[in-house]
Amino acid sequence: MDIRVTLDGQPVEATLNDSPAARDLASLLPLTLDLEDFHGTERVADPPRELTTDGAPEPAAAKVGDIAYYAPWGNLAFFYKDGPSASSDLLILGHIDADADQLSGAERITIEAAS
Repeated sequence: MDIRVTLDGQPVEATLNDSPAARDLASLLPLTLDLEDFHGTERVADPPRELTTDGAPEPAAAKVGDIAYYAPWGNLAFFYKDGPSASSDLLILGHIDADADQLSGAERITIEAAS
């Protein structure tokens, strides 16, 4: 599922997978979220509500550019470094085609449905 993502006013290519959680995120669009750094690995933000975790895909370790949902805290994560080992609590929702430097310094993200 194609989406439009803007990081600090700069458009970047991005897609969501077809998981129930990614479709749930898509139902909230458009979203503009302020980002904070977490663990020197990812930028995080809180969506307006928790996403479904029904039918979650097999756990996978996050890679640079991955869009993920951390279920225990209900936050979105945008990885600018490879994440830790796979965890059933971290659902990969899609991918942003931005380099690590752009992701690591991003302060605001806007996610919209592709037209």
